[in-house]
Amino acid sequence: MKFNIIGRKYNIKDSVREYVEKKLSKLDKFFKDEPTARVVLGTIKDNDYIEAQINAGGMIFRAEVEDKEILAAIDKIVDIIERQIRKNKTRLAKRIRENSVMDNQLIMGGRYFEEDGEGEFEIVKKKRFAVKPMSTEEAILQMNLLGHSFFVFKNVDTDEMNVVYKRKDGKYALIESVD
Repeated sequence: MKFNIIGRKYNIKDSVREYVEKKLSKLDKFFKDEPTARVVLGTIKDNDYIEAQINAGGMIFRAEVEDKEILAAIDKIVDIIERQIRKNKTRLAKRIRENSVMDNQLIMGGRYFEEDGEGEFEIVKKKRFAVKPMSTEEAILQMNLLGHSFFVFKNVDTDEMNVVYKRKDGKYALIESVD
């Protein structure tokens, strides 16, 4: 696994860096190709904060954890990401089984994993709306006026579909598509 470990208002000790690499490297067994991990360590008020994102095979697994102790936060984040990976692999296996004859096991990197019984996604509401060209600032204003946490719009500058959303820290983020 390739690592990019960043400290935000946090001095990363070598022991913490090694612990992050050791713990996250345990997730290598789930991937065929070498994944990349971006880890941000920081402090928020009196708590340590860790944010981890693993990119592998076109999938992104991400988690954020706040804890009094950084090592406990690292352990929690590895558990969360491992749960996400297993959940995703189980859904893929279920789809494969529906199209072929297979037992209740999924082969991943030479290992077998039991299905955890995750259900299908149920769409309970569908919306259709006209997407108007607007600037990012206009989209944020429109999102706030509607009281939503995200807003889809056509960017007037790039002529692409974009999404703005409000982050947990109260700031805004923009999602752009890449070719």
